[in-house]
Amino acid sequence: MKEMRLTGFCRRLLLGLAFCTGMTGLFFPYIPQELIRGFLFVFCAVAFIATVFWALWQSRQLSDLSNDICEIVDILMEGQESKSFFPYEETVISKVQDKLLQYYEKMKDEQQQSRRDKQTIQELVSDISHQVKTPTANIRMITGILNQHELPPDKQQEFLNLMAVQIDKLDFLMQSLIKMSRLETGVFVLHLEEMRLSDTIAGAMSMILAEAEKKRIRLSADCDSKLTVKHDPKWTAEAIGNILDNAVKYTPEGGTISITVRPWQFYTRIDISDTGIGIDQENYNAIFQRFYRGEEVAAEEGVGLGLYLAREIIARQNGYVTVKSKKGKGSTFSVFLLS
Repeated sequence: MKEMRLTGFCRRLLLGLAFCTGMTGLFFPYIPQELIRGFLFVFCAVAFIATVFWALWQSRQLSDLSNDICEIVDILMEGQESKSFFPYEETVISKVQDKLLQYYEKMKDEQQQSRRDKQTIQELVSDISHQVKTPTANIRMITGILNQHELPPDKQQEFLNLMAVQIDKLDFLMQSLIKMSRLETGVFVLHLEEMRLSDTIAGAMSMILAEAEKKRIRLSADCDSKLTVKHDPKWTAEAIGNILDNAVKYTPEGGTISITVRPWQFYTRIDISDTGIGIDQENYNAIFQRFYRGEEVAAEEGVGLGLYLAREIIARQNGYVTVKSKKGKGSTFSVFLLS
């Protein structure tokens, strides 16, 4: 291919030489033809030699570039760092290095994310296995008693009621774990809409209304019915409902739970206040961790996922949750949603 290109170039060069000689003789007849031919021949010879050297230099440059690219790829494949990387210089090899480094960093991030996802799944499997042991063992024990012993009808009913409680607990646990796994693995999708916040709060309150009535807890909400916020109504109601559920559990009979909504400049603040047992300040961060249960509430129903889910749901809407509390006086959980 190179020989064909050089042959074509020589042919064009000779034709150009003959053409230039003829034109020079036409316009400058007083200049000897031998001098013109000699000058043009020397000029063309120099041009030819320069072209050959330029082609060889280009070939060498291309070879060096390919060698450098291969070296860079080998270094990146081995996960090493090289001092010969100059991605910010204005050269061809620097531009290639820059693109290769960008691709390498992207692939590295994806690998790290894949490892994190794998670790998350392993932790979830471990958590699920640990959490379902107790209700499963209780159901197995009750089933064994009912199968192996002749019990009076009232005792049978008592054991069946205990089994129903364990089944409900197991169902609640599995539903919570499913929600948690969907959050942590990024499976669930938020649908943010400009909706009335009062409707979302009403939906959250409906989740705990029956339990609140059992404990004669007074519920109140102060929210402008015209106030709209861009949020996911279903998941936001789930988050607020989890906080309210916690408030009902740890508020004594005859207590109060109030919800106050106030628009700020950039956020809309939802305060959920109760007259419950309160939280120690050193536990403010711990209560949002999954499966956290304080020693003082170990006897209460729950698995320690409600506040964790609430914080994660709000965080995925670019909001956040804070808490302030006094031991024995009650707590206020504040949910901040982007206005």
